[in-house]
Amino acid sequence: MADIGTTGMPTPGLAVGWEEVPWQGSSHLPMSRSQRATIRPTYQAAVPALISGLTFNVEPAVAALVDDARAEIARFDAELSAMFPGVELAPLPAVLLRTESASSSQIENITAGAKSLALAEIGVVKHGSNAGLVAANVDAMNRALELADDVTPAAILAIHEALMSGQAHALPGSFRTEQVWIGGSSVSPHGAAFVPPHHSRVGSAIDDLISFIQRTDLPLITQVAIAHAQFETIHPFNDGNGRTGRALVHAMLRHGGATTRTTIPVSAGLLADTGSYFAALTAYRDGNPSPIVGRFGEAAFAAVRNGQTLAADLADIYGQWSRALTVRKTAGVWDALPLLLSQPAVTSAVLQQATGLSQPAADNAIRQLRDAGIVTRASGAQRYIVWVADDVTRALDAFAERARRG
Repeated sequence: MADIGTTGMPTPGLAVGWEEVPWQGSSHLPMSRSQRATIRPTYQAAVPALISGLTFNVEPAVAALVDDARAEIARFDAELSAMFPGVELAPLPAVLLRTESASSSQIENITAGAKSLALAEIGVVKHGSNAGLVAANVDAMNRALELADDVTPAAILAIHEALMSGQAHALPGSFRTEQVWIGGSSVSPHGAAFVPPHHSRVGSAIDDLISFIQRTDLPLITQVAIAHAQFETIHPFNDGNGRTGRALVHAMLRHGGATTRTTIPVSAGLLADTGSYFAALTAYRDGNPSPIVGRFGEAAFAAVRNGQTLAADLADIYGQWSRALTVRKTAGVWDALPLLLSQPAVTSAVLQQATGLSQPAADNAIRQLRDAGIVTRASGAQRYIVWVADDVTRALDAFAERARRG
């Protein structure tokens, strides 16, 4: 990974400040002697800069990189419409959104294979599993794109609610009302790697961030990267901050016009070197925005390269399927092919709902898919049998592996 944006001049007024806050943790929590020895009556919490009116110093090489990345994103977004000529249901946007959601979750060490995720999305995985958590991230990404035209505190809360639904500890859809910290001990913020602002500061910090997002005088990728870093610095939720913040990235890309048809899997680009991603966040908190802007530029290029390979793989699969089917072109089974690219696990009911086919027609389509070797049986009985397009799940798993390798 290139060493981009590590020596730039700091931006005056950007570095976080610190304030001393009384610690009121419970003395009744079970803890070791070493944990108890670290606890003090006060701790240092970050005071995030107000960024809505700042002028940012970004290295010229980094600025050029993200300008090129913006153009590359736009080209990739435009070329997708030509990938499956004549297919009414465009599958690639849904596929890329799913891969981005999975990659964003993986940064938080929440991993799920493509087959497990596909099963989770149709309700065939127990609640609380990793695949279920990634499926919730897909919902959050969709919610972010729906709200892209009006990024407000309420929109951020709606994204978080979709992401953390059913996880009471995270207070889904609510900003935190307690202190959180990153790293260190689980019993107190003393010795933590980073202590975000006291919860009393979250509301005003988010309002300032929204004002920054509404600016139109910054290059889009630069603005997106800084907004993301500021969001992670505020850390407004008990849990799910990273995934919510990366969903917000896509709302901004959509609102800024960089994407209109699809989701660029930027998190997959960040996966190749998560160490430099987290180091760039630290540099941002020290006042230097260039590293995080540079990482987003590099991640965008990596995401486009990986996305192009995935798109080509799926186009090849679609062509193989088309040749394997020998039924007339008006048969209902042809409606199932683009659906299987975007949702590789289906039941007869899923197929009916997505395509409008009747139950007999959907059942017949699945028989034809099975006979052509396009789907195999995964689980279930009678009308609730789940069928999986293994060609697609293998292509999605290969995408994830390429993202990890960089």
